[in-house]
Amino acid sequence: QAIEKLVDLAPKQARIVVDGKEVEVESGSLTPGDIVRVKPGEKIPSDGVVITGQTTIDESMLTGESFPVSKSEGDEIIGASINNNGSIDYRTTRVGADSTLSQIIQLVEEAQGSKAPISRMADKITKYFVPIVIVLAVLASLAWFIAGYNFIFSLSILITTLVIACPCALGLATPTAIMVGTGKGAEHGVLIKGGAALEQTHNIETVVFDKTGTLTEGQPVVTDIITAGDWSEESVLQFAASAEQGSEHPLGEAMIRDAEEKGINLWPIQNFEAIPGHGIAVQVENRTIYIGNRKLMDDQSFNVKTLAVDSDRLADEGKTPMYVAIDDQAVGIIAVADTLKENTQRAIDELHALGIEIVMMTGDNKRTAEAIASQLGIDQVFSEVLPEDKSKNVEKLQEEGKVVAMVGDGINDAPALAQADIGIAMGAGTDVAIESADIVLMRDDILSVLTAIDLSSSTIRNIKQNLFWAFAYNVLGIPIAMGLLFLFGGPLMSPMFAAVAMSLSSVTVLTNALRLRSFEPKVS
Repeated sequence: QAIEKLVDLAPKQARIVVDGKEVEVESGSLTPGDIVRVKPGEKIPSDGVVITGQTTIDESMLTGESFPVSKSEGDEIIGASINNNGSIDYRTTRVGADSTLSQIIQLVEEAQGSKAPISRMADKITKYFVPIVIVLAVLASLAWFIAGYNFIFSLSILITTLVIACPCALGLATPTAIMVGTGKGAEHGVLIKGGAALEQTHNIETVVFDKTGTLTEGQPVVTDIITAGDWSEESVLQFAASAEQGSEHPLGEAMIRDAEEKGINLWPIQNFEAIPGHGIAVQVENRTIYIGNRKLMDDQSFNVKTLAVDSDRLADEGKTPMYVAIDDQAVGIIAVADTLKENTQRAIDELHALGIEIVMMTGDNKRTAEAIASQLGIDQVFSEVLPEDKSKNVEKLQEEGKVVAMVGDGINDAPALAQADIGIAMGAGTDVAIESADIVLMRDDILSVLTAIDLSSSTIRNIKQNLFWAFAYNVLGIPIAMGLLFLFGGPLMSPMFAAVAMSLSSVTVLTNALRLRSFEPKVS
């Protein structure tokens, strides 16, 4: 049913613009690069990028986000979401099997067809169940016949025992709950890739968050510029922002945005070199520029004693100070800060309430990282972490015997996501991170981590209820069918009653699994 709902989300028709004219076509015939026009109230036929117009989009059916999202020129939109109040033209990017909706449907199908480790016990029992029941039925029938009862009585015992035994209930206990659970997850914007991930999630003891883009917005801004000697703030920013043109790091992008907002012209660069975990080195206006952390300054033998006090103060305020050196002199510090996401504090508080340890991993220096951790109440911090060391830190936590979940969104998070017991990728993250994860959060909100844990707990609880009922039914029913009550003066079960009881046992398991359809996250 969850898959049917997802399939029904896609509109059947699309309106493409050809030579300025609107043409109605089948949505399935769209190709990348088509220009599609969508009017208010209509569904978006495919993924794409807005090229004209502005509107708000209802993405709740895909991401679980209850509030409409504003979209304008250059923004990405998701196929099957609903255009609320503006007419837009957009260029298609991913269509057909490559679309977000198709990938969600594929993930749900794979998850619903997968098995959780808890099902192995039921599978093992079911494997031997039928032979054991046949042996018990024959032995019971022979025992009553030897005890002096006639052939019809003994045959009735044989048939009743065979009929009442129900391996179906055992076989249905796990897959039905997983099918409903993964479907409900998709409805709430939590894509769980398999039964193993669904089962393991409720056992999480430690959650490791990558800071940038996960706990924070990932859009840092320049907050302070400290200069040394005769250097002006404008000059330091001009050299630094120019140098950062070769970088894709969010801190560098913040400097460039700040310079552009202040109307500062940027110079071309040469010989750009990224120094992972430390900073950059680049040629600007025939001068060598170094931008990075204290380690970079020390490695290059720059004297930063006069700037160190300001650097420590800024770090204590939760900002990231970046040293700027030109040629052979440290000329200043540019401090950058990233704002926390709206629900970060609430999510951490709720995870603590569940007894889960919170760990933050960041490339920021120790002072900055600890200031942010103190503000949020985070239990443990890994600071100044190089991209290649993230998975090693996750492994360290696992060596302590903890069940570890890693939440991230970037390419450099992929090894850590794969290393963790449960890798959780934010839906706004990179394809590599999403591919490496066990769970994908369609909504860019870490409260969805709690939804995943809550759903896992509810599903596993439901599976255990189903298994208990299936075992209890057979443990009680088979001896009664063999004549246990009759042996002590009670009634004898008829084959007809056994057939009804057997059917009801399967119906009970299915009905209990379907109760998961009413699941709603406790925190949203």
